[in-house]
Amino acid sequence: MKINNAIVIVFVSLLMACRVNVPQEYTESADYPQIYPDYINVTVPVNIAPLSFEIVQDAEDMLVRYSYSNEEFLCGGMKAQLGIDDWKSLVQHANGMAIKVEVYVENNGKWTKHQPFNIYVSPDSIDSYLSYRYISLSDESYEEQSIKQRCLENYDESVIFNNVLNSTTKKSGQCINCQYYQQYNPERMQFYACQNNGGLVIVYDGKMRKINLNNDIVFPAGIYSTWHPWLPLIVYSTNPTLLDFDAIDSDKIEEFDAVGDLIAFDVEKNEVTNIGKDDEKFGAFPLWAPDGKTLYYCSAHIEQPDSGNKEDGKKSRTKGVKYNIYKKSFNPDTWQFGPQEIVFDGAEMNSSATLPRISPDGCYMLFTMAKSGAYHTLNSDADLWMMDLQTGEAHAKLALNSDDAESCHAWSSNGRWIVFSSSRDNGRFRPFIAHVDRDGKCSRPFELPSADADYHRQLTFSYINPEFTKGHVAIKPQQLDDILKTKGEAVKYVPQLHPNK
Repeated sequence: MKINNAIVIVFVSLLMACRVNVPQEYTESADYPQIYPDYINVTVPVNIAPLSFEIVQDAEDMLVRYSYSNEEFLCGGMKAQLGIDDWKSLVQHANGMAIKVEVYVENNGKWTKHQPFNIYVSPDSIDSYLSYRYISLSDESYEEQSIKQRCLENYDESVIFNNVLNSTTKKSGQCINCQYYQQYNPERMQFYACQNNGGLVIVYDGKMRKINLNNDIVFPAGIYSTWHPWLPLIVYSTNPTLLDFDAIDSDKIEEFDAVGDLIAFDVEKNEVTNIGKDDEKFGAFPLWAPDGKTLYYCSAHIEQPDSGNKEDGKKSRTKGVKYNIYKKSFNPDTWQFGPQEIVFDGAEMNSSATLPRISPDGCYMLFTMAKSGAYHTLNSDADLWMMDLQTGEAHAKLALNSDDAESCHAWSSNGRWIVFSSSRDNGRFRPFIAHVDRDGKCSRPFELPSADADYHRQLTFSYINPEFTKGHVAIKPQQLDDILKTKGEAVKYVPQLHPNK
């Protein structure tokens, strides 16, 4: 009996310690609280995980009240995080409206109530999963890479492929490139691995294949790729890259293409062909339009050195290269491409435009613009731009951009959300999500939520190439590792691909 009484007393004490109350006496501040992540007046999907945050100003304690209508929840402590059940109840009731957030901060025994802010809840849901390349940006530890996925409705994260599985020593090291999907389908995924056991890995409806794109005619590195919306057809840009280090420029590292070309690959026939090969132009970042009738891509004109020296040619490409965005029409019945047409002339603006991404309704094109080069994750001036494809008007999306680099972006399957990587705050890339309405107007972006509000500030890795999927990638890392270690299937070069009959 004494033991039972002791248990009851301890249990009651714990309940008392967890109980929080709104301060009865406080002064009011006209300023918003200083919190991280900054979730002040953001718009979120109705199915997003709880937005936890911490106070980053001088404070000894904090109390947060979340409320909508007659429903409210309180959180005490230096970090505020509602339980998933409480959060889901709150966002469901506030669907289409706003959750009011009131922050009280204590210093020297006195409380201050800051200006309340809103978290707007959009009825537009978001795809349930986000995958990304998880990488150290240090050139000394580039092998520490993986492809991960995160459930956006909670905090669950899992590994799709871990590069360490295939890199036992520096000599047998490996680099994995970004993952891509056909129409947000987690059962149709592919990525390219370079160096040790290199090759193209394709997951197609549960079946795994390794493809060797090595050929006497086409360069094998399928760096950036795009699935046709419904055909078994993938277009790649073949862009082996080099690094240039600058001791003066504020952007210390410039990554650039050594060569660049576009190739098309028939997944079923294992056939590959070039698309408009031109030795004086680089092709990069291909993207199929949602209707499957247009291929968008980037291209830059490269002046060849008079000396014919290859090293001189490489140096000429490190600085000042300007990419434009082009398109080619495509006939899904005959697999014939049309002539090149310019979509956006970045060079005319003395800038470089890359990474076109078309909204699912075909109305808008989101892309990245910087002073030069192709890989804008290394350019601090990189900003997100959007073009209205009906009017041809393009401008920087001020609501999305910061003083640091923004790049690597994607649309959700319903076209109402975009995700992008940004190096704001600490120089490492994290995913930010923003709502896009039917007129192309973007809301203030919010950082990918974490269970621990301080998680991303402490993280030394970066998220690159975030991509939405409609579900969980079920293939295990060990299965992908096993297929990478095989010899792989050979491809056949053909002058023209033909539809499968």
